[in-house]
Amino acid sequence: MASIHIPTVFNIDLAFETAPFRKRLVAYIIDFALMIAYIYVAKSALYGFWEVVLGTNMGLDILIVSMPMLLYSLASEVLMNGQTIGKKIMKIRVVSLEGGQPSFGQYLLRWITKFYEWPFLFGYIAYSAGFIVLYIMITSFLGIAVALAIIVTPRNQRLGDLAAGTVVVNTYTDLNIKDTIFMEVSSQHYTVKYPAVMRLSDNDINTIKSVLKNGTSKSNRPLLARVTRKIEEVLDIEAKEEHVYFLEQLLRDYNYLATQE
Repeated sequence: MASIHIPTVFNIDLAFETAPFRKRLVAYIIDFALMIAYIYVAKSALYGFWEVVLGTNMGLDILIVSMPMLLYSLASEVLMNGQTIGKKIMKIRVVSLEGGQPSFGQYLLRWITKFYEWPFLFGYIAYSAGFIVLYIMITSFLGIAVALAIIVTPRNQRLGDLAAGTVVVNTYTDLNIKDTIFMEVSSQHYTVKYPAVMRLSDNDINTIKSVLKNGTSKSNRPLLARVTRKIEEVLDIEAKEEHVYFLEQLLRDYNYLATQE
């Protein structure tokens, strides 16, 4: 399986497994099937019950059916940390080549370059089963170029990934509230061991947390040691604990001190 190395602020690369094409394809099929189901439900509501009251209204159709479908992938990836429902089921997600979660601008670039879907998203307004089949065929044909890009690029990137500086990886790096810099620390009787930690940025702390999550296996202990040595050098401190406990202590100290400001 292809892998990439993303540099961190500590000049230490983190390894990620890129999502294989088959997982991306299945994730897309799941999302596409959800859009088909949404069309059916929304159209049935609009032109089944509501047609008696409102009649056929193209503006309402675009607002209620087209726009949610058009914005689905962008909104999902922004709100679900780089995942759509299909990606979540297939356990893959979008990350930035600079490390960590992509910016909104990167998500936006990925979304804009999904123009191959747009004939489907807007063309089905002339609604019928035959048209739906036709739009699926058009979208599939335009998607061939996307599939080829994913297959031939070294990092399995489509055009949108290349433009945005992102890549789709397996979700052993998936981030949630427990994987961000946030860590709940009880303020009662808490003693800070390394106050110099506040000289680190949020990105630095996020990198430490990623290293802890991906580097606690026996084979990755050298990575923890390298990060520890780098932090000792940057902060001019000496670790008083074993590498894992030292890094965990830094996270606790950072979160405690940050909440006291």
